[in-house]
Amino acid sequence: MKNVLRLAPALLAAALLAGATGDAVAAEGAVPRIQAAARVAHAASAKLLAGTRAGARLVAVGDHGVVLLSDDDGASWRQAASVPVDVQLNAVSFADAREGWAVGHWGVVLHTSDGGESWTVQRQSLQEDRPLFGVHFFDAREGVAVGLWSLVLATRDGGRTWTPVVLPTPEGAKKADLNLYGLFATPRGELYATSERGTLLRSVDRGQGWSYVATGYKGSFWTGAGLADGSVLVAGLRGTVYRSADGVGGWTRVDSGTAASIVAIQEKTNGGGVVAASVDGSLLRSGDAGLTFRRVAPKAGVDSLTGLVLDPSGREVMLSRQGPVR
Repeated sequence: MKNVLRLAPALLAAALLAGATGDAVAAEGAVPRIQAAARVAHAASAKLLAGTRAGARLVAVGDHGVVLLSDDDGASWRQAASVPVDVQLNAVSFADAREGWAVGHWGVVLHTSDGGESWTVQRQSLQEDRPLFGVHFFDAREGVAVGLWSLVLATRDGGRTWTPVVLPTPEGAKKADLNLYGLFATPRGELYATSERGTLLRSVDRGQGWSYVATGYKGSFWTGAGLADGSVLVAGLRGTVYRSADGVGGWTRVDSGTAASIVAIQEKTNGGGVVAASVDGSLLRSGDAGLTFRRVAPKAGVDSLTGLVLDPSGREVMLSRQGPVR
């Protein structure tokens, strides 16, 4: 397996905290033993890595196959009834209130049709731990997942089959081998994959074809958001935020107000502006579509943030190494 230690520094609070080899480490040539996620009393304090909404429900995923559900805007959480894997889950996406997908280590793709209560395996690859870090579904049929070494998978049948997408070779490189850390879509339907070396991947046909977007940055982007005004924000290592008015060119660096890596950024649909979460526990707020940010210091006792999800009213529910934080 390739050396993937270069992923570790800024993913301290994200998908690679446990290392890119995942939770189940197999000996050379051995098949890893993956079993169902255990139901435990302390599940609500597990390390979480990503969250989203399924209708009015909040869904968060993380370490050891933990899936948490909240039906009261994050005031209380319970563990999903059935998750068939105990590997680290890195990302989750729902097409509607019932149909959802989660991805993680060993190339795992999980599917739920009951709002996250129970899950089934749609894909896993036990020959090598090539993790999936991002997933996005446009509707209940079309979706994309991305991961290590330019891994891109697309489905047009709700995940029953996943087809590898061969990426073009980046300019100046011998092959496509960028690590793809996450996915986000714009209101226009464009899809972006965040990556390393200041590079983004952009698709205008729901993940079937991709082009490279250079921002001028040299480090890694972990997250991004397409805003209602057409602009695009991407963020990542050491508090870096870049903004483009059209998501293609004219990228400029924005002062985020922090030197801590940013793991999540979203626009509120209720006119509440843009909010981002950083690994030092602070929130970053913008009321002018990402042109400027102000830092909100973390609450006492809040450890490194790993993600962010908005409840139906637009309030932030933060995810951390110790579970969800209101």
